[in-house]
Amino acid sequence: MKGHEVKIVRHARRKHSIRNRLRGTAACPRLTVFRSLQHTYAQLIDDDAGATLCSASTRDKDLRTSIPKGGDIGAAKAIGTALAERAKSKNIGRICFDRNGYRYHGRIKALADAAREAGLKF
Repeated sequence: MKGHEVKIVRHARRKHSIRNRLRGTAACPRLTVFRSLQHTYAQLIDDDAGATLCSASTRDKDLRTSIPKGGDIGAAKAIGTALAERAKSKNIGRICFDRNGYRYHGRIKALADAAREAGLKF
């Protein structure tokens, strides 16, 4: 395998290891995060029903105007705050955090901290 293929396999292994331990329910949904080079996405998932309860991303129309760049820490903080507000409107207060194989650092940490500050409990 080439170097980039090894990286992909390792990320998939970390991702599946985390997912085997976490399970979102209606009472405590799973907050999963995906980051690309240009955008950041987050959603609350009820694994029992197989449904997304609410989501936020840098591609949302209401957030796109206030965020100059979608792939930075400032955008991640805005997404965490927006997602927490949407979750509170649906009476969701407690969640479990799925970092999706990424290190708890940078954008992932900023999003989680912003969601915590906005009122979600992990």
